[in-house]
Amino acid sequence: QVQLQESGPGLVKPSQTLSLTCTVSGGSITTNYYYWSWIRQPPGKGLEWMGAIAYSGSTYYSPSLKSRTSISRDTSKNQFTLQLSSVTPEDTAVYYCARGVGPLDFGSWGQGTQVTVSS
Repeated sequence: QVQLQESGPGLVKPSQTLSLTCTVSGGSITTNYYYWSWIRQPPGKGLEWMGAIAYSGSTYYSPSLKSRTSISRDTSKNQFTLQLSSVTPEDTAVYYCARGVGPLDFGSWGQGTQVTVSS
């Protein structure tokens, strides 16, 4: 059974770049035809899909975040990463990584990690 685990700093200063890593076990991130997503939930708000990287390495981004978001992967470590630039306090959220059979499918989730943007 696949397991996903988010990691990264819990506190980021405004204007900096937020960087999170999702480590995957129990399955390869290059296995056909899985997609690996980042999703966040700000306090008191709903889930927001940020983007995904496919088994092929192709990337997909939310239009509202595309200018600030980059998703990449390290196949040797079976990890994929999220970078969100120019963060503001509005980027404070619980960040999740997930796996699905499409860019907007999320069958398996990590436990989530809290990121706070504050000076």
